[in-house]
Amino acid sequence: MKITFIGGGNMAVALIGGLRKQGFSAAGIQVVEPFEAARERLTDAFGVRCAAAVDAAALNCEVLVLAVKPQQLKEAVAPFRGKLGNQLVISIAAGLRMTDISRWLGNYDKLVRTMPNTPALIGAGITGLCADPTVDLEGRTTAEKILKAVGSTVWIENEEKMDAVTAVSGSGPAYVFYFLEAMEAAALNLGFEPRAARQLTVETFLGAARLAEQSSESISTLRERVTSKGGTTEAALLSFGASGIAGAIEHGIMAAEARGRELGDILGKD
Repeated sequence: MKITFIGGGNMAVALIGGLRKQGFSAAGIQVVEPFEAARERLTDAFGVRCAAAVDAAALNCEVLVLAVKPQQLKEAVAPFRGKLGNQLVISIAAGLRMTDISRWLGNYDKLVRTMPNTPALIGAGITGLCADPTVDLEGRTTAEKILKAVGSTVWIENEEKMDAVTAVSGSGPAYVFYFLEAMEAAALNLGFEPRAARQLTVETFLGAARLAEQSSESISTLRERVTSKGGTTEAALLSFGASGIAGAIEHGIMAAEARGRELGDILGKD
């Protein structure tokens, strides 16, 4: 299988690195990347072929991965319009709908829309995938294999839910960092040195996340097990509740989902 990446940014680097670690041959990967420095880094790091623009070799592939910024995608795929045969096209451009990408490619429908998140950069991402009905089982398996190079995957059968994926997991790492910032600040205010404050905060999140991952119990049950009546944890949670933190988080995620739909309308215009 030959894979052509359009764009050589961070997510493309993560995917290529993950594929190479899984034993995928460098000879089977090529990247179209306009910036010379980026091409040199990719060649030096992974030994893959890089080109400044789409050429005949770039078209000679089974899978085309669209890894450019959403606002650049229409221009980036223009050279492929009307030239695709049976290639599977995978988009990792946030917000862009398959109908718009299909139109820009000359009504080409063999598409899979995906939404990875930034932990993919260390192989710990979660990616939502949604396939056009024309994509067969082999195509879905191929897309899943490529995205699993950077973490876990989950299939979303209704594309309308992809904006919700963006709101929950795509933007989700920022929410976690936001809470981490607040916890670290509290630790510093309680007199801890910066290194200790960071370690206590980050390791608490890592441990709690692993516990939730490995437990068959609900997250609410796990929370309740830490919360003794009249204890310190209950005092903190009551304060959070009084401040409306849970509702604020939910409202924020809803706002992210709504903005995703708005951006889809804006970015998908001709």
